[in-house]
Amino acid sequence: MQIWSNLTLALAGLSGAAGVGLAALASHSGGGGTLMTAALFCLLHAAPMLAIAIAQPSRGLLAGASILALGTLLFSGDLALRTLAGVKPWAMAAPAGGSLLILGWLWLAVAGCLRRRAGKISR
Repeated sequence: MQIWSNLTLALAGLSGAAGVGLAALASHSGGGGTLMTAALFCLLHAAPMLAIAIAQPSRGLLAGASILALGTLLFSGDLALRTLAGVKPWAMAAPAGGSLLILGWLWLAVAGCLRRRAGKISR
């Protein structure tokens, strides 16, 4: 389970770095709203991934973080590639990524409801 926690931590770091980089690009290149949206989604989803990675996570929490990571990659990656390179990787990448983000948050909500009496997340 430690390897998944470490991977989640790495994904959180990459998501945060991508968010800052995309915000800088948006600010300096005229990419505007679309790049800022991609940056915002990277930054917003890096925080829960980081929290999950350092909280001695259960499988349920790691699965939720993985879904968030994939959703962030699809959603923000699609917006960034369309704006910066004029590339449309997959017609439904952004909507699929957004749907995965919603699913990831719902997954985390369910994992939170499955807490044991001792205060730990159910494994």
